[in-house]
Parts: sequence; structure tokens; C-alpha cells
Amino acid sequence: MDGIHDLGGVQGFGRVAHRANSLSYKPVFHEPWEHLGYSLLFLGAAELGLFNVDELRHAIERMEPRQYLASSYYDRIMVGVASLFVEKGAITGQRLEELAGGGYPLALPLGPGREADAPKAPFNVGDRVRVKDEFVSGHIRMPGYVRGKCGVVLHRTTHEWPFPDAVGHGMPSAPEPTYHVQFTTQELWGDAADAGTVVVDLFGGYLLNA
Repeated sequence: MDGIHDLGGVQGFGRVAHRANSLSYKPVFHEPWEHLGYSLLFLGAAELGLFNVDELRHAIERMEPRQYLASSYYDRIMVGVASLFVEKGAITGQRLEELAGGGYPLALPLGPGREADAPKAPFNVGDRVRVKDEFVSGHIRMPGYVRGKCGVVLHRTTHEWPFPDAVGHGMPSAPEPTYHVQFTTQELWGDAADAGTVVVDLFGGYLLNA
């Protein structure tokens, strides 16, 4: 989906402040409540089997855009997990608001997903591929800036995973390989871009022979 979360390749945000982290230990959590989000995530996904990781990703994508931008990383996890607990019937919205002491904004309603349309034969290293030029209303793990672009397969994973567009909506899916696909910056952003390459991990269901 073209959500507020998919900012790859978007311009106008200014220079990104970046520095290489040292190997010294850095605290994972910065506020005393942040570990609760991860605890509830593993409770819902692993212990109770209510949802999978792609369903959580999509719940976060479904946050109202202003709420998403105003939320921290762990805020988003909390909203996503709470939304899924309500959607899966583990708790009612009314009970959640009672526990929160007031209104608790949840993700927007879930729409339909789609089944995989993976190629019949896997791609090989060195194959030239084209990303499908398609717009999806639901969950998708393909960055919008690679739609319709051509690249070269650098690596095919030995493990396979369910297609996210399906399992992100609670639908079953057969596993498929993913690929490391290398694109030139000119292919992605035109001749005015600085020379370079970008490697994107993509499911086979997003790719065609170029």
C-alpha cells in the first residue's frame, strides 16, 4: 500500500543525520514502558498464535498518518498489537479504553489481501528481472520506488517464506524464495542521480523476467 510508512526514495526531508555506531553496548529501550510492546507482541504472535509478524506490520501501516508520524517506534508496536488484539477478539475496544483510562486510537480497518503470483521457475544469480508495476491497497513488502524498475539478481535465499501480501491479511500462503536484486541509481531515479547501486530484498512474487 502507498502508506505513510513507505518513505524510501521520497524527497524533501533534508539531509539524513547519520553516523556509524561503535560496537559498544547501547540500551535497547529508552523508556520504562517500551519493553511492554515487545512482550505483548510475543504473547500475541508466539504464545497465543493470534497473528503473524506481517499482520503486525500491516496493522502499523494502517495507522492514521498523523498518528504514525507523531509516534515513536515502540508507540507504533503498541498500537499495532492493541489493534490486532481487538480485531482477533482477544479484548474488546471498550475494555481496552477502560484499561487505558480513556480513548485509545487503533489502526484503520483491515482491507482484502491477495494471493501470490510467483514465477513457475526460480530466478538465478545474474538474471535480469523487472519489478511488477502494480499498486496494492493492502500489505506489501515491495518498496514503491522500485515499481517497474529493472535490476540484476545477486543472490537467491535458500530458505523460503510465505508471501507477505497474503499472510499480512491472515490468508494462507505457500512459501517462496526471496532475492537480493541490485539496481543502479540511474534506473531508480534518473540520469541526474549520483552514480551508484542499491540492493533490495524482494519476494519472487514481485518479479518478472526483464
